[in-house]
Amino acid sequence: MQILLLVLSLGLKLFGLWFGATALLFWKRPAPIPRRAPRTRFACLIPARNEEAVIAAAVESLRRQRYPAPLFDIYVIPNNCTDDTESAARAAGAGIFRCFERVTCKGDALREAVDWLLPRGYDAFCVFDADNLVHPDFLARMNDALLSGAGAAKGRMAAKNPGDGPIAGCCAVYFALFETFFNRSRANLGLSAKLVGTGFAVHRRVLECLGGWRTETIAEDAELAAQCAAMGERVLWVPEAVTYDEAPLTLRLSLRQRLRWCSGIMSAAERWLPALLASRACPLRRWDMALFLCAPFAQALSPLPAVLWGVWAWQQGALGTCFAVGAAGLLAGYGALAVLAAVLARRTGGCAAGTVWLFPLFMASWLPLQAVSLLHRSRVWRPIPHGRPMSARETVQV
Repeated sequence: MQILLLVLSLGLKLFGLWFGATALLFWKRPAPIPRRAPRTRFACLIPARNEEAVIAAAVESLRRQRYPAPLFDIYVIPNNCTDDTESAARAAGAGIFRCFERVTCKGDALREAVDWLLPRGYDAFCVFDADNLVHPDFLARMNDALLSGAGAAKGRMAAKNPGDGPIAGCCAVYFALFETFFNRSRANLGLSAKLVGTGFAVHRRVLECLGGWRTETIAEDAELAAQCAAMGERVLWVPEAVTYDEAPLTLRLSLRQRLRWCSGIMSAAERWLPALLASRACPLRRWDMALFLCAPFAQALSPLPAVLWGVWAWQQGALGTCFAVGAAGLLAGYGALAVLAAVLARRTGGCAAGTVWLFPLFMASWLPLQAVSLLHRSRVWRPIPHGRPMSARETVQV
């Protein structure tokens, strides 16, 4: 029993050590990306399923870009809609691409659209969600990144509605935590940002090498990141290219959304870990990507050492001491996360009351989601209902 505990605990600690060590570089400001004259021709893609309530605001925010209008087009990709998403998008000024094949997830819609648009002379493709609002400088900053040689670039993601409730506030703090301690740190190390969520750009040469958009799981963003790592392409972090995402308002919707993320990343790991291990391109970036894909598995197993220690303590008659030590550790962890949440919430601005005290529990809720995904993988994409529409002018500028 003791040997099993030691091996499992050591393995998980070594796994976490990499993420902890890389996070230490968050304090340094990444080297700025040189400004470039507008030259990149963008296709902005918005897959949409029953998004009539929010699609017009997303299109409006893209039309307000401080970037030459002849150099970008907006395409909404309605699929499986039972509302009037298409008419709302068209009225807002977007082009419409209708899928002709069966669409089961966002990747299916993107595959058809990219196959159709690649021969039409676009230099890069930007991907957004239908509930997004986009900072007016997004395309200009992506132009800088791509003309600097990046094959893919990830903007910074923030919540557009952090004040709509404590769950939305927790999502906003989580976005800030991820961008600060993950993407910012990796930018300083020369590693890739992670294409999680929305608001990223991919150069046509990368898609041509891949044969178009070729993802199979419900985590199309993680799959594309793995493909880039296997090719040796660095995903450049562009913090001034901001996308505002609508955070769920209820715990139920938040759990559903994050369960989809957990299951999707696990499926992407099963699909792409062999290719990452077999590739010879940029070993450090491949290693970092492989660990990222394995993170849900490690998190799902992380409570196991505590359970085994409890069993061992019970056998040794020291269960009370073990319980006291465990309770003290949980309280210390709760306090540390609450302090961190307070700092990040202040930087984010506008978070709802209760966010700071709820955030440690929000983070703890990842563990059962990872465990459920480990035992029963969700493979069906289910849309998240969106709340009140917001205009680009209402968004907190962070």
